[in-house]
Amino acid sequence: MLALIAGEASGDTYGAELMRSFLIKIPDVHFIGLGGTKMATVAAMTGGVIEDWTAESAVVGLWDVLKKYGYFRARFSQLLQQLEREKPEALILIDYPGFNLRLAKAIRKRKLPIKIFYFISPQVWAWNRGRIPKMARLLDLMLCIFPFEKELYESSGLPTTFVGHPLVEHLLSSSIVKKRLPREERLLGLFPGSREREVGRLFPVMLEAAQQVMATDSSVRCEAAAATPAQLERMKAMAEEKGIEITITSGKAYELMQRATFGLVCSGTATLEAACFGLPYALVYKVAWLTYIVGRALIRVPYLGIINILAGRLVVREFLQYDATAKKLAAEALFFLHHPKASQELSTVLKKITATLDGHGAYDRAAIVMLQAASRQVEVES
Repeated sequence: MLALIAGEASGDTYGAELMRSFLIKIPDVHFIGLGGTKMATVAAMTGGVIEDWTAESAVVGLWDVLKKYGYFRARFSQLLQQLEREKPEALILIDYPGFNLRLAKAIRKRKLPIKIFYFISPQVWAWNRGRIPKMARLLDLMLCIFPFEKELYESSGLPTTFVGHPLVEHLLSSSIVKKRLPREERLLGLFPGSREREVGRLFPVMLEAAQQVMATDSSVRCEAAAATPAQLERMKAMAEEKGIEITITSGKAYELMQRATFGLVCSGTATLEAACFGLPYALVYKVAWLTYIVGRALIRVPYLGIINILAGRLVVREFLQYDATAKKLAAEALFFLHHPKASQELSTVLKKITATLDGHGAYDRAAIVMLQAASRQVEVES
């Protein structure tokens, strides 16, 4: 039996694909834990149960966590009791460090005979490297998705394997990539994120920026990507309220990332997705002020975007909090919409950076390493 914990939509995707890799290698595996609809579906195939809790667990920032403190405390207690009762061979923590690292600590405190593996290493190197030695005492194995992370974790004595970035593997194998949609001239794409609060904070300013861009250049067209049909309706209502005519689609973000000339993209996974498609973009970030103030005090890296961190320099402009104004976003978008050479150069750089993430076979590598660490005999294909 394997237990898995994921708390966000991206973690649910990673977890479900990892579970499928496990099933190929050990068909009799049984899954339990917490995740989303994708993980729950795979678990049901094995007779196991992974509860979908992402509607409640996918929060952004300190303030949102504090408002749901009672809920998280109750779920934490229930989960700990379940693990103590069912004693899985291993617990696989998928990103979501605030909850998952506390869970690992509680398991060690209770001396439960469970091996703890971390898949999608938390970005503590960005905000608190002092936690790495503590993590080394809690975890049995770290599986990292960025090459520079391996040395950071191993230097504290934590066995670590770089498996490649699963998102890159997913994009390389997706049908939309194989279509190779052509990039369209003067098409501005808006990507406000997948969480409700992200959309609420980012989409209004993105809409205003799009309005200014189209007012400056009537040849520019704008499209926005909604994560769900429900968000599609909400975003349509927001655009109508502002009197802005814009095409909004659901479930077609990857297509828009291939077709757009330039994008305004929310901070997070979407920026790496855009980079994989070679979409020139600007990173946009707005959160509750308390979250922003605390974050500024904790962050220990010069950039927020992973592309800039990987490059070690500012490749993509970052518009953070009070800097994320419609005027500044519109100016950035107009520059790249009107300068094809600069746009092409940025696209080339983005593709080179994402090529370093070695996405081929990430899930299989991760599954094999974890099974071996759990003392399971598995065949490794040559």
